[in-house]
Amino acid sequence: MKKKSTNIIGSRVIKTGLAVFLTSLICQWLDWPAVFAVITAIVTIEPTVNDSIKKGMVRLPASAIGSAYAVLFISIFGNSPLTYTAAAMFTIITCFKLRLHAGLLVATLTSVAMIEVIHDHYLVAFFIRLGTTSIGILVSTAVNMFVLPPNYSKRILTNIDQALQATGEELNVIAKDILFKTQDCAQKKQVQETFANLKAKLDTTDRLLQFQQAEEKYHRFSVARKRELYDEIDKVGSLRLIHYHIGNLINTPLDHVSWSDQQRDQIIKTIHSLSETMRNPDQFQTDKHREQVETLMNQFWLCKRESSLTNVPGQTTFFDADIIIIYELLAIYQLVEKILTIDLNTSTEIQNETENCSSS
Repeated sequence: MKKKSTNIIGSRVIKTGLAVFLTSLICQWLDWPAVFAVITAIVTIEPTVNDSIKKGMVRLPASAIGSAYAVLFISIFGNSPLTYTAAAMFTIITCFKLRLHAGLLVATLTSVAMIEVIHDHYLVAFFIRLGTTSIGILVSTAVNMFVLPPNYSKRILTNIDQALQATGEELNVIAKDILFKTQDCAQKKQVQETFANLKAKLDTTDRLLQFQQAEEKYHRFSVARKRELYDEIDKVGSLRLIHYHIGNLINTPLDHVSWSDQQRDQIIKTIHSLSETMRNPDQFQTDKHREQVETLMNQFWLCKRESSLTNVPGQTTFFDADIIIIYELLAIYQLVEKILTIDLNTSTEIQNETENCSSS
């Protein structure tokens, strides 16, 4: 229950409520209708300040177009069904032709809503509508910028940790249930679902990183925060490559794996160790990690030699399953080491920079 309430009452909900209150308060002071300003304020609260500004610049002219059509057709047809139809259709067509897609819905809604409140003084009503739209955009953008500024760093870090753990678990499942056993439909479907969920998690994290990068234009990040952001981008890139290599493992045909029982047991042990490292990054040990890489490399070259001896002279052959599996595991080992050593390297660089600044 606690987690659920946190998701409902988040910073965006609070900022939307504050923007609505301030917008309606200003309109009350000016004796202008607040409904149009409030609608604009609500839709202008975006995930980032950058989006609020960009889409606000589109919604202002789009709303002006909708208001103009509302004034035009009510002056011609009065308050009638034909007025609503014409105002909505022409607003949509014009916004679409001018590529004002972000403002199309708001412009159409305000166009038909204006028909009910316009009775006379059409030109004055049009400019008041522009004023209320401007108030809604400016207030919501200011609230988005200065009140609880968007910060996705915690969610990004959480997603990266969860993706790394999920990848380790998936690798473990491949080792236990698929890689060296019969690939029944239920097991294969489970791995494919986990694979798809992991891709969705990485896509979400990519969007959050884009949001965070956009925020850098409007909020100065410290040197440490910028470095953290670049590290997070590197980690997500490495996780995507790991995801790619796991996809190759899933799709590798395993009908002709020719390892001995000892070799197979060693591979399983190596995969389980790698999986454990990904699920518990705090236990990562560079020396142990590289010993396992060396063991895999030795087995890789052994498989290469055995493959070359069994090849028919003059016949073109591709990598067999043995070599492909070890190659993909070596690639994953390298990427995991890169992810887990990023924080260590970053902290060392920051410490060195601090010492240099102090000495100078």
